[in-house]
Formats: sequence, structure tokens, C-alpha cells
Amino acid sequence: MGVPFSYIFRNLLVRKLTTLLTAMGMALVVFVFATVLMLSAGLEKTLVQTGSDDNVIIVRRSAENEVQSGVYRDQATLLVSVPEIAYGTDGERLVSKELMVLLVMPKRGTSNPSNVTIRGVSPTGITLRPQVHIVAGRMFQPGTTELIAGLKIADGFTGAGLGESLRLGQQNWTVVGLFDAGNTGFSSELWGDVDQMMQAFRRDAYSSVLFRLADRNQFETVKTRLKNDQRLTVDVEREPAFYARQSELMSNFLRILGTVLSTIFSIGAIIGAMITMYASVANRTAEIGTLRAIGFRRFNILTAFLLESLLLSLIGGVIGLVLASFMQAFTVSTMNWQTFSEIAFSFTMTPGVIAQGFLFALIMGFAGGCLPAFKAARMNIVDALRAA
Repeated sequence: MGVPFSYIFRNLLVRKLTTLLTAMGMALVVFVFATVLMLSAGLEKTLVQTGSDDNVIIVRRSAENEVQSGVYRDQATLLVSVPEIAYGTDGERLVSKELMVLLVMPKRGTSNPSNVTIRGVSPTGITLRPQVHIVAGRMFQPGTTELIAGLKIADGFTGAGLGESLRLGQQNWTVVGLFDAGNTGFSSELWGDVDQMMQAFRRDAYSSVLFRLADRNQFETVKTRLKNDQRLTVDVEREPAFYARQSELMSNFLRILGTVLSTIFSIGAIIGAMITMYASVANRTAEIGTLRAIGFRRFNILTAFLLESLLLSLIGGVIGLVLASFMQAFTVSTMNWQTFSEIAFSFTMTPGVIAQGFLFALIMGFAGGCLPAFKAARMNIVDALRAA
């Protein structure tokens, strides 16, 4: 039989202050680890939710993002005629030729400059994105120098608020509406009429063409035909997959950063757990001798002390993840390294973050408890009883 779990748990309760301090040290490390993972998960979620599985986005072949892409007018005309494109309730094809450019704008409060995404869309572009809703003001009028702004951009940048104006392509543009696109990348953009923007920025090529499939299962057929068309030099992707790629570089960096920082901080937490367990072994020498004398084997003693250390780390993991969960109330803004534009997103707690947080805590507990547990297991019965 192994040492009863109740005995292991009571040993932690006896040393309340030491247990709490050690658990809090582990909790802070888990908090840092989980927070960085939540940043990565939030960025991925924001960009993945930006797209719809029914939508297909077409950019220039090998373009990493829409800013780098160019789809010429004659190519766009061919793409608009794709027979698999769905029709709207008004009988019009659900296709939008779009332009994306970057504009340097000052942030509110600090006046620090940062790149902001300006997207030129057709009226159908709104229909293709049902997650976008006008919440203040009105929609821009086609053929005019009017803009609508995502809420996160309107709140963060001077000139993007309702009724404010900014300079684009030697013209003054006025923000006539604000839209909410939920937790998507569109909330970090300014939108206006694509034809007016093509003239203002003197562009002869669109950045992308977006359309909705009448049947999503026809995607591979459409992709193969368009990529084999000698008149076109384009890449064809489902919209969620395209935007998911935009998060890869930043997400990988955040994961590496989180792992490095957490590893450094965890060394202190492991040492703290080790000191706690060594003190526990020293104070319970007589108990260990008694347990060995009544029949418990060395393996039982080793397992008991390891479980005690793991339980201690589990407590720290719970506290750390609970603290990290409160970060979901905050929104952060940073540059997307793929598009070099500002994007706002929230911390996101996922089952994967929770699992990794607990695993990280248990690894710290195991590392901190191994040596003290082996010391307890190697004690001689007679010497331990004499210590009483």
C-alpha cells in the first residue's frame, strides 16, 4: 500500500505559510507563461475569425499579404466571371475588388506614429463580411471620399474618430461611420470606396479579389482552374487560411518569448520548491523512520514526497491560471509583422493554454521535488528513528 493521500495533503496544511509562498512563486511563473500563450492565442483567433469558409481570396502569386499583392484590372475582370461565384438577394454576384494600403497615423494621447490599414472595398465587400456592423454614423457613399472606421482604430488613433478627417492621396477624407467587426482584424482597419482610393493613390492594380462560393465544396475545383489559367498569376485560398498565415510569424515569436522567459523564471520557482521539500524532509525525519518501520517501502516514501511536491505545484498552477484569466478583460495593440500595420486583439484563454499551464506547473513541481524525495527514500530506518 502507498502512503495515504490525506497524509500528504495534511503535511502541506501544517506548513501554511511556506506552502503559500512556494505556491505563489510557482503561480507567478505560470501566470507569465499563460499570459504570453494567451497573447499568441488571441492574435491567432483574431486573424482566423477575420475570414469566412465560404469566401475565397485571390492575391498575386507568392504575395505574403494584401499590401504586397497586385491583381491587374484585366485579371480582376476574368476573376469576376468565375461561374461558381454566389449571387446575392439583389441578383448581383458576391464579389469585391479591393485595395489595401498603409497610412501612418498618430496615436491618441501619445501622438506616436504607427501604420494603419486602409482598405478600399466595393459595396458588395460589406455583404461578404456579415460580422461587420455599423454602430455609429452611416455607411460611406460610393464615389465619395468618405470612410468608415473600425472601433479599435477609432479609439486608438487621431483622425479616425466619427466626424474627423484625414489626408489620403492629396485628398481630405471624412469618417462618417464606425463599425464593429467583433474580435477580427477588420476592427483595426479604415474602409472606403475602392474606386476613389485607386484614383487617390494612383494605382493600376487591386490588392485582392474576394468572392463567395455558391457551394463551398467547389473550392478545390475553382483553385485548380484559376492556378492553371495562363492569363492569371494568382494564389487562391480560403479566407480564414489566408488570414491565419498572417499570424504565424508573430505567434511563433510570442511562443518562443514565453518559453524563454518562463524557463528563466521557473528556475527560481524550482529552487523555492526544492528548499520547501528539503525543509519538509528535515522536519519529518522521525515520521519517515516510523513509516519505514511499520512497513512502507522506500518507493512508497519516494512517491509520497513527489506527490506532495506535485500537489504544491498544482496549487500554484491553479492560482496562476486564475490570475491569467483576468487578462481577458484587456485589449492590446501591436504591429502585425506580416503586414506591418497596427492590429488590436485580446488575451484569449483556451483549453490548450490551460493544459500547457498545468503541465508547466507539474514539471516545476517534479523538478523541485525529485532530490528531496530521493533523500527521504534513502534514509536509514534506525538513524531516522534516533532523530526522534
